[in-house]
Amino acid sequence: MIRKIGVIGAGQMGHGIAHVCALAGYEVHLADLEQSRLDQAIERIGGNLDRQIRRGLIDEAKKSEALSRISTGTDYAEFSDCDLVIEAATEDESIKREIYKKLIPHLRSDAILASNTSSISITRLASATDRPNRFMGLHFMNPVPMMSLVELIRGIATDEDVFREIRELAVKLGKHPVAAEDFPAFIVNRILLPMINEAVYTLYEGVGSVEAIDTAMKLGANHPMGPLELADFIGLDVCLSVMQVLYDGLADSKYRPCPLLVKYVEAGWLGRKTSRGFYDYNGPDPIPTR
Repeated sequence: MIRKIGVIGAGQMGHGIAHVCALAGYEVHLADLEQSRLDQAIERIGGNLDRQIRRGLIDEAKKSEALSRISTGTDYAEFSDCDLVIEAATEDESIKREIYKKLIPHLRSDAILASNTSSISITRLASATDRPNRFMGLHFMNPVPMMSLVELIRGIATDEDVFREIRELAVKLGKHPVAAEDFPAFIVNRILLPMINEAVYTLYEGVGSVEAIDTAMKLGANHPMGPLELADFIGLDVCLSVMQVLYDGLADSKYRPCPLLVKYVEAGWLGRKTSRGFYDYNGPDPIPTR
C-alpha cells in the first residue's frame, strides 16, 4: 500500500505532483539539488492552493493540512521510507539515469519507482535501475493541479500488480488514468508536439505571423490556446526535446524539429520561464516576437 510518496525535482511538474499528492492525503517528500529551489516550490504550492480556495475547491484547513504533509530536502537518504518515488527531473535521459544511480541505494527493495517523462522509453529507463519490474511511467499533464489526465506507461518488465497499484493511486489523486504503450512520446505528446512543430514551420515559412497562427487555431479550430502560445507555456526546450525523441525513435522525417524552434532554444528564448519565446512577456501584455 502506498502511504508516503517521494518526488524528485521541484520544478513546475515536480511541485505540482507534490501538491496533488499532499492534497489527497499522502505524506510527500520533495527533493531537489538546492534548498532555495525547494523553498520556492513550497511558496508556489501555497499560491496554487490559494487559487483553489478562491475557486471554492478547498478551504483553509485543507491547505494547511496539505502543506503540513510535505517535507523537503536535498539528501536522497530521506527517500528510504517512501513506498513510491516519482522522478520529475528535466527531460534529459542522462540526468534521469544519474538520479536513479544515486537514489537506488537508499530505496527499500519493495519501493516502486516511476518517471514523469513525457517522451523517453520507459523500458530503457527501467534498465538503468535495479527494479525494472517495479518501474513504470506516470506522466502527469501541466499544470498538474488542474489537468485531470495521467498517462500510465508499462515498460516491458513492469509487473501487472505495480501497474494496478499506480492506476489506483491516480484515481485517488482525482485523475483520469489512460494506459499508453511504450512508444516515443506516448499518446498526448505524440499528437500534440508535431502539431506545435508544424505551427513553428508555418511561422518559419512565412505562412502567417505568430498572432495570425494562434488566432487562426483558437477561432478556427476552437483551441483554448494557440499552438505557439502553448509552446511558450510548455517550454520551447521541452518541445524540442520531445520532437528530437520522436525523430530519433521513429526515424520519420515528418518529426524533424523545425530549424526555427532549434534557433529559439539556442538563443535561450524558452518561453514563459525565460520571459521570451514566441512572445515577449516582459511587459504588461505578451507581444509576438515575429
